[in-house]
Amino acid sequence: MAGTRNTLPTRISAAATKRVEFDGNMEKSMVGKDDEQQDSRIKTLADVKLGFGERAVSAAAASVISALIVNPLEVAKTRLQAQAAGVPYQNQCGPACSESNKMLSNLRSTCHREHSQYKGTCDVFYKVTRQEGFSRLWRGTNASLALAIPTVGIYLPCYDMLRNFLEELSEQHASSLSPYSPLVAGSAARMLACITCYPIELARTRMQAFTDTRAGGKPLGVWKTLLGIMSPVRSANQFQNLQSYRVLWTGLGAQLARDVPYSAICWGTLEPIRRRIISLTGDEMNAANVVGANFAGGLIAGTLAAAATCPLDVARTRRQIEKDPARQIRMTTRHTLMEILRDGGWKGLFTGISPRVARAGPSVGIVVSSYELMKYALYHRHLTGE
Repeated sequence: MAGTRNTLPTRISAAATKRVEFDGNMEKSMVGKDDEQQDSRIKTLADVKLGFGERAVSAAAASVISALIVNPLEVAKTRLQAQAAGVPYQNQCGPACSESNKMLSNLRSTCHREHSQYKGTCDVFYKVTRQEGFSRLWRGTNASLALAIPTVGIYLPCYDMLRNFLEELSEQHASSLSPYSPLVAGSAARMLACITCYPIELARTRMQAFTDTRAGGKPLGVWKTLLGIMSPVRSANQFQNLQSYRVLWTGLGAQLARDVPYSAICWGTLEPIRRRIISLTGDEMNAANVVGANFAGGLIAGTLAAAATCPLDVARTRRQIEKDPARQIRMTTRHTLMEILRDGGWKGLFTGISPRVARAGPSVGIVVSSYELMKYALYHRHLTGE
């Protein structure tokens, strides 16, 4: 009896322990199922049954919206960086100076250097609007559209598909590496898009940086700008002409040095933010939630990435606006950064950061939210079509 009495509590204790373990396992199992359902729901919204063509159409439409809205900020940023590099914005004085010069035509011009120098983003907007016309704030928009449609059309679909592949691969072999999938996919996709569409990017920077010096002349388009870039290095030798096309990729190293880290920071920040926001919406997922989560994530990620990579953007602009063919070949990103630091100090490395950050945050938010919204609509069209 004594043995029975002694063993009874032990049995009860063991049973209780098993019960606690069972309950704990059940809770973990339920939590695990909820997390799996949550992850699958998030992935379903972004990835299922959409081919490359549909993703490309969604991305192209998103890029058009963004290019039209934020182009004035791109113009302001480029003008400030070009001015810091030594591009002269002269003969840009306002009506008061012009009248004064007419009255004192026999004397030296009364225009001061400060009148033609840009002091900041708002000053660029004011002077460009007053001296060149309001429409010049959208200078290079045709190049932006020509650039954005193929670039984003390559970039976002490739990012989506590569990220999905890497996440599936990491879940099967090394689940701890799964959070790094957006970072790697974003960098690889951006590199591909940059190399493919770089000549148009070069033309856009030239169009935005330089004013048109011809009286009453129509601004040069993308094609004529590219021809102007190539003309100093063209020769009668056909083989040399073929080699001269490399000038259209002037500054590609600086572009990749800026865009690859930018993309890595952007997607590495954006993915966890938008997934967290989507997870807070519960089971209710609609177009408003898709736009809100992606715009908020894009705004934060784009702002952080733009601020972090501003020195590389300054170096890229300086290399792209260089007109001396011999110097173009010699320039490297490291040499350009050291030159900027020597001439302008740390402040020079962050020239144009205000319009860059003001442009990049909303731009990423607009592009990503518009892209995901169109994918969401196409996904629901697939569901109703089945």
